[in-house]
Amino acid sequence: MTSRVLSIQSHVVHGYVGNKSATFPLQLLGFDVDCINSVQLSNHTGYEVFKGQILNEKDLNDLIDGLKNNNLHVGYSHLLTGYVRNESFLLAILNVVADLKRSNRGLIYVCDPVMGDDDIVYIPKELVPVYRDKVIPLADIITPNQTELEILSDAKANTLENALKCIQILHDKGCKTVVISSMEFESVPDQLFIVASHVLSGNVKNEVMIQIPKLKAKFFGTGDLFTATFLAWMAKTDGNLNVALENTVATVNAVITRTLNEYKGDNNGERRGLELKLIQCKAEIENPKVIYKCVKINI
Repeated sequence: MTSRVLSIQSHVVHGYVGNKSATFPLQLLGFDVDCINSVQLSNHTGYEVFKGQILNEKDLNDLIDGLKNNNLHVGYSHLLTGYVRNESFLLAILNVVADLKRSNRGLIYVCDPVMGDDDIVYIPKELVPVYRDKVIPLADIITPNQTELEILSDAKANTLENALKCIQILHDKGCKTVVISSMEFESVPDQLFIVASHVLSGNVKNEVMIQIPKLKAKFFGTGDLFTATFLAWMAKTDGNLNVALENTVATVNAVITRTLNEYKGDNNGERRGLELKLIQCKAEIENPKVIYKCVKINI
């Protein structure tokens, strides 16, 4: 049976972030994807100008009601959420999570808590306690970056040991699978670390990490791509954390490497030239070539 994903994220007319970054890889890997666009923008916010519309909680509820009235809300295997702009919309998503879990036995909620990056927070402060106290306990899988991990745990993740302590805080709130999509440590500034922890039972966890060279470029939409790909491979491997993480990292690394290699420069700034080459990487998404392997963490 084909798995079905309801994805509530941002949308851009041009480029690949949010739902535009998540849908194509999920479809290639065998998932039907129904999209609700939390915002619709002309392009991502890295450009000098961006314009568009914002969905409010009534709009979201209307769309969900339409699905329910036609019994189309039944059969989702996954709910995926990403960028949210306001508290009322996030609270409405929580109602959607609860509703879908009642209607879909075994539904997996995957949350990409898009809150900030590089120590910069770009969501309203009132969303933080909602994520900490209400979203994390409902999420089955959560994929913050380093900045978001520190926000959610209210602690510093400046070393691997501290990062694991932060991850444990999220486990204690109820989330069984925590994946940090990118981390940097001062001791190895030219490397990125992807750290994952999955609760097997009780206090027993599978804690692994992957280390990759850091590319000197700024990309948009990689976190959305990472989360969608990880969702897919966790489902396709029946929850094999190591294989899912290796395939996810291989996919994202292939996309950003090709994006960087094909960047020719233009008159509008580097960010315009670094839109993800997602379509061009169809083969790499379907059959990722694993170069970087998981290493078990022993601290």
